[in-house]
Amino acid sequence: MAKLLVVALAARLPRWALQARDEYLRRMPRGFEVRCLDLKAQALQRIRARLPKDTRLVALDERGRDLTTAQFAAKLESWRAEGDPVAFVIGGPDGLDEEFRRAAEFVLKLSAFTLPHALAQVLFCEQLYRAATLLTGHPYHRD
Repeated sequence: MAKLLVVALAARLPRWALQARDEYLRRMPRGFEVRCLDLKAQALQRIRARLPKDTRLVALDERGRDLTTAQFAAKLESWRAEGDPVAFVIGGPDGLDEEFRRAAEFVLKLSAFTLPHALAQVLFCEQLYRAATLLTGHPYHRD
């Protein structure tokens, strides 16, 4: 069972974004448990205190590694096999600070574009769903 947490550091999402984000997470295949945690921008220590023990920290940042969907799915599968919870942290309007990026086990690039926070959450949750369906053999993803 993959225990995944999407941590968003920003104000409340507009209704359209909440509906889209939650729709992708509702459709997640068996074996993937995903929760969302919406926080106002906070220091690294306060965020870590809100996460389960031994959680892998993945920062979503424009300076991160650029992965294809298949590469992201493989990474997700390796984290799932290791068994620790994974928290994907999406920064607020100013992104994530350098201390946070250095503390993350992995820094993932969502897009070369600068995205509004609401759209970044929807896009990431869709990619999380896409990767999970790829791993479970569901026909949603097409190469």
